[in-house]
Amino acid sequence: MTDTDPGGLPATPPGASPDSGPDPSPEELATVAPRLRDLRRRSGLTLEAAARRVGLSPAHLSRLETGRRQPSLPMLLALARTYGTTVSDLLGETAPERDPILRAGRTEPSEAGGWTYWTVGGAGRAMQALRVHVPQRVQGELVRVHPGEEWLYVLTGRLRLTLGEAVHVLAPGDAAHFDSLTPHRIAAASRGGTELLFVHTLLQSGAAELCLGDGTPRRGV
Repeated sequence: MTDTDPGGLPATPPGASPDSGPDPSPEELATVAPRLRDLRRRSGLTLEAAARRVGLSPAHLSRLETGRRQPSLPMLLALARTYGTTVSDLLGETAPERDPILRAGRTEPSEAGGWTYWTVGGAGRAMQALRVHVPQRVQGELVRVHPGEEWLYVLTGRLRLTLGEAVHVLAPGDAAHFDSLTPHRIAAASRGGTELLFVHTLLQSGAAELCLGDGTPRRGV
């Protein structure tokens, strides 16, 4: 999804202007920026290689790592996939290790790029599970392609899911499970946005993550 890369949560294509958004708080920057840099280095990736996989320009990724830009939720998802970790880990959030039960009262909402999400999966797993609210707003045609699998289930509202050339409108109770190498994006298709459960695999792959677009700033999963 794209920041817009659930799966849709969106990233900015190489050479495009970074997506706009509210400036992060000093607390957010103090946590996110250095973790992005440390995780990239631990993954053995240069700034250029990591930026290519996420679909950003090296300059944009550098701004994220130095706290001069705030990543959107889709962008955080793309970075999490690339580094084989979770959004919660990128944000420095603590979660019980290997605790199989996550109580509702222990899950706090977080925001990134206008998307609201709740971590509903355990830490240190091969998959990341999120509950996500996708706002209704103008969204571009950014399509994401990356290794792995994604599963989503619509809780409220209507969701527009693009898989390759096919466009599907999902209603509450509908689900989708697809190979992430299929070009895909998601967007809210109802007033007030849509809420969904979203699960994706965390894979560190040598294959570069691709963003397919016409070079204009876009959002999508």
